[in-house]
Amino acid sequence: MKLVLECVSQMLNDPKLFCQKAYISGEWVDASDDQVILVNNPFDESIIGSVPACKAIQVNDAIESAQSAQQDWARMSSIARSDVLAAWYELICQNQDDLARIMTLEQGKPLHEALSEIHYAASFVRWYGEEARRLSGHVMQPDGDHRVVVLKEAVGVTAAITPWNFPSAMVTRKVAPALAAGCAMIVKPSELTPFSALALAALAERAGVPPGLFSVVTGDAREIGEGLLKSSIVRKLSFTGSTAIGKYLMAQSADTVKRLTLELGGNAPLVVFNDADLDVAVDGIIASKFRNAGQTCVCTNRAYVQSEVYDEVCLKIAKKLEGIIVGNGLDPAVAIGPLINDMAVSKVKSHVEDALSRGARIVGDELTINGRVILPVLLADVPSDALIATEETFGPVLPLFRFETEQEVIQLANATPFGLAGYVFSRDVSRAWRVSEAFECGMVGINTGAISMASAPFGGIKHSGLGREGGSAGIEEYLEMKTLHFHL
Repeated sequence: MKLVLECVSQMLNDPKLFCQKAYISGEWVDASDDQVILVNNPFDESIIGSVPACKAIQVNDAIESAQSAQQDWARMSSIARSDVLAAWYELICQNQDDLARIMTLEQGKPLHEALSEIHYAASFVRWYGEEARRLSGHVMQPDGDHRVVVLKEAVGVTAAITPWNFPSAMVTRKVAPALAAGCAMIVKPSELTPFSALALAALAERAGVPPGLFSVVTGDAREIGEGLLKSSIVRKLSFTGSTAIGKYLMAQSADTVKRLTLELGGNAPLVVFNDADLDVAVDGIIASKFRNAGQTCVCTNRAYVQSEVYDEVCLKIAKKLEGIIVGNGLDPAVAIGPLINDMAVSKVKSHVEDALSRGARIVGDELTINGRVILPVLLADVPSDALIATEETFGPVLPLFRFETEQEVIQLANATPFGLAGYVFSRDVSRAWRVSEAFECGMVGINTGAISMASAPFGGIKHSGLGREGGSAGIEEYLEMKTLHFHL
């Protein structure tokens, strides 16, 4: 394992950012029984390092130190908290190349995408560092001799369980508002991609985040998760991941009545009307669908194209996909990296084969799988009963469905228990507004495939989750309201 560490470290400007220990109570520690979890590069399955398989007792240590640190942190001025977050932001920016390389090694996405994610991750730290200065309550005058003061106070100790597909951004999107609000945060990163979270913790430590306020506990999801869920000290849990796991966490949080923010599965529809700027629509489709090899919760899962422009859109997409280079994310020429594991590859294969068996056809390159790398697949004439129409694919496969009328496509778009994101392409403002309002989802991109930024709320409805992250709504998730009544 020492040779592996040396190999990765040689790729970095600051080798200390590649951390193979958990960060608990302000200390870098091994598991209490010295057990480890191996982490591989999804491109070639080579072992790049290991992290501690922390135990329940270490989760308790993190919780106890978080409780103590949070009380002191909440008493600090909002300006002081803001300054610490500003320092963290600057360090992330200064070390962006190393952070991107660590991410590509453990997650697989191309370096240029990893670097974009680091910028995105840093933007949350900057936004919430500034938002910390703007926290305020308000005064009400319900009648002549009565005054009501509404205060906003930190929730307390909070926890987050973060996913593998955006291993840096999903950390900062949760940790930054928690710290800005005066809370402590314990993060359990995916065991597939723990090094990005640990590198961010190392930079937070350098920035002056107090010991115990922000811990990263690595290990088995069930053991660590149960420790966080059972604790009455942990007042809130934020989770990004599958709907099935989200429902489990929701049920397990009932005994301690935790506040929850859940960003769960999606099945995003994208609609192209015949009056759309087709070049804009195709660019939006490519950006939405194939980012991170299709492994995003808001990526287009079902593309509905109006009949009059269906064939033209299909050909334009096929042309865009020609010559796309796939492979090792460390190669600067690569546009699409590997899928995260073999299970993901199997799901893509089954969705394509099922669609073909039901009458769909492939336009352009056939399904080509090399290890965990898959050439982008364009499916035309996909029937509504195909698995890919109802299940989230999480891979580089774009199915095109034909539709005739606005009302028809609204019904098709909403025919799912999920409601995270949707997309509309049309030059008719009235139509775009109408359809966006009719969509049963938390976010809609109108003539764009990009819908996420630090300053805007992000989240879904129905089986896609609860609460919002990003924007002013994101920090409210970490604040409680207290009402003071005065009789004059």
